[in-house]
Amino acid sequence: MKLVRGTKGRLQVVKMSKVGRMTRRGGGLTFVVAMTITALAACSNTGGTTTPTSTSSGGAVPTVSASDFTADFSVMAKLKSLASQGKGLIGVLLPDTTTSARYVTFDAPYLAKAFQAAGLSSSQFKVDNAQGSASTMQTQAEADITAGASVLLVDALDSGSGAAIEATATARGVKVIDYDRLVKGGAAGRVYVSFDNVKVGTLIGNGEVSCIADWKVSKPNILIMDGDPTDNNAKLFAQGYNAVLKPHFDSGEYVNVGEPAGTWTPSVAQTTFAQQLTAHPNINAVVTPNDDNANAVIAYLQSKQIPAKTFPTTGQDASLSGLQNILKGYQCGTVYKPIYFEAQAAAAVAIYLRAGKTVPAALVNGKTHDDTAGTDVDSSLLTPLWVTTKNMAATVVKDGAVTVANLCVTQVKDACTAAGIG
Repeated sequence: MKLVRGTKGRLQVVKMSKVGRMTRRGGGLTFVVAMTITALAACSNTGGTTTPTSTSSGGAVPTVSASDFTADFSVMAKLKSLASQGKGLIGVLLPDTTTSARYVTFDAPYLAKAFQAAGLSSSQFKVDNAQGSASTMQTQAEADITAGASVLLVDALDSGSGAAIEATATARGVKVIDYDRLVKGGAAGRVYVSFDNVKVGTLIGNGEVSCIADWKVSKPNILIMDGDPTDNNAKLFAQGYNAVLKPHFDSGEYVNVGEPAGTWTPSVAQTTFAQQLTAHPNINAVVTPNDDNANAVIAYLQSKQIPAKTFPTTGQDASLSGLQNILKGYQCGTVYKPIYFEAQAAAAVAIYLRAGKTVPAALVNGKTHDDTAGTDVDSSLLTPLWVTTKNMAATVVKDGAVTVANLCVTQVKDACTAAGIG
């Protein structure tokens, strides 16, 4: 493999999903398909089998499903015939390098690997990063269209700029894919590829509940911190963890201290947390939506000499910092979204569209509601996994999302040994 915005989830780490910012967009570096997956997407080398080929006016068309992808990218070779039929450039537009490290570390190389495994040459696809600038992404999109793009894969910085890019593309006959995060009000007929983001939030919520019990936090006073409200993934994450926590708040078992305006910028998250803790010193647990924001909060807690395993935080993206914070006892767990699954799903959808073929129902396995457009968007949805010290060795380490050398530094060497990592 290799990994996992990303938060937005956007996965991040050492993945892609959409993760959001990874956290981006989660959780971090915020890359995606909709359907019910029979095996956890977080497990590599599951040996999924492809479905039989279908027949269309163009002859036999290979069919792959959302559960077929593996860490070795082998299923992409089944799409070589489609890749040879297709015309035009596939342009990939990634958002930034700050909200989640995933975009550079995982999404970009995994997408390139997926395209190449399907038989595309480096001149037939192009991967750009907007470095946090919506105007730069617009310029990159226009350059791709001018260069003959037939498909654009868009991981927009925000829905407004993303919708503008998609409107320009579709007016020029270019097919569009929303990658990792949904573009609200985006192009009609687009396909959305991501992880099941409500499930991501549900895992975060359940992880917080379990951690509160395991760390014996009495009278939990929880601050809920969201991702950027302009990111649809952040909305879906919140939908998941708020649904888990609501019964505990309603019963009086937990206290909901508040839910301030969200962000994917770690420095802003740290400032917000510090302000909230000053105003509400009874806060003793926090829901953080990705590893990068959690790391900023944890740094503040450590500056106040808060001991390990006393103040639960959560995350997503299975980033190196997130995994190490789990080993240190400052983070309850992280949502692992193997970006290599998301990248292959997105590349597969792009290859079908580039060849003028209908994307198989087995690949587009669900729908995601676009509140702005008032429509449901065909989606390829992948399944995330909650990672703690108990399964870290069997998931992210086994998959190669992180190396033991990078993970098990001096500060966590003993914790790695205790977790069976090494």
